[in-house]
Amino acid sequence: MRTAELDYELPHELIAQHPCPERDGARMLVLDRATRTYHEDVFRNMPHYLRAGDCAVLNNTRVIRARLLGRKPSGGVVELFLLHEDGPGDWRALVRPSSRVRPGTPVRLASGLEATVGEVLAEGRRRVAFNRPDVLETLEAVGEVPLPPYIHRDAPDPNDPTRYQTVYAAIPGAVAAPTAGLHFTAEVLAALEAVGVQRAFLTLHVGYGTFKPVTAEDLAAHTVDPESFTLPEATAATLNATRARGGRVVAVGTTTTRVLETQYRDGAYHPGIGTTDRYIHPPYQFAGVDVLQTNFHLPRSSLLALVCAFAGVEFILEAYRHAIERRFRFYSYGDVMLIL
Repeated sequence: MRTAELDYELPHELIAQHPCPERDGARMLVLDRATRTYHEDVFRNMPHYLRAGDCAVLNNTRVIRARLLGRKPSGGVVELFLLHEDGPGDWRALVRPSSRVRPGTPVRLASGLEATVGEVLAEGRRRVAFNRPDVLETLEAVGEVPLPPYIHRDAPDPNDPTRYQTVYAAIPGAVAAPTAGLHFTAEVLAALEAVGVQRAFLTLHVGYGTFKPVTAEDLAAHTVDPESFTLPEATAATLNATRARGGRVVAVGTTTTRVLETQYRDGAYHPGIGTTDRYIHPPYQFAGVDVLQTNFHLPRSSLLALVCAFAGVEFILEAYRHAIERRFRFYSYGDVMLIL
């Protein structure tokens, strides 16, 4: 399959710059793969489309305040975008402007935090060493929310630290939100329970690579960056019991989907801790996911490729054209699809 087949024209004004005023008030396009039909609804009605015995699987990663601003001894401003912690105080990061920050340059940050920018790594990333090991805890006081590159702010929005985070976020480590989960509220979670839908959690720390476009002409030639995950024993047991009684496994988001497909083998879900670089694109035979909830994704992206593999390229792109005509809001702060 050629990557160009995943292209579509999106008016710039449909890229959501702010979340819906109410989390569960986002518009929802409901797709039925069996009948190849779709209709519109709102997300708070999502539980109506599931049934007793199903299980919704949610990614409980927590977005860290990964964007730091500091100064070199010369006074020049340096931005550090933390990507991955390799050890206490030892990180991989994006550094801007990288060309003006030589290896060994110290950067002074807020609250006594200091960093030394090290060597250049693959894909323009840098090694960064901090003067203290508890960087994750310190970020809550000195860091900024790392919004996606297509969301623009003249000044920080005080709502972003809350709204660019799921209500069930628990395990810090992501530098981008699992956006399908941003629509959930306590009320929606209670409504799922009321109709007999269980919920289970796994963790996948979403990396900056989630925004990486597919540049290869051949879709299959692309690779995705590895991301750390944990699928707990309790979650695996719940999902195996769900399938045994005939229930459906509902993946909330592409991140959840990748973990489930990675850990489903020989007819069962297996607990585990590790990394996954599972790249799902057409043609792909899903084994661990029965229903998918997801946002509207960028053209020529691995996320759109996954959704097309789940429901079919023509069907998904037809639904995207409908969403554009109906002025749905796209990307991280945008509206949502439920694919049955």
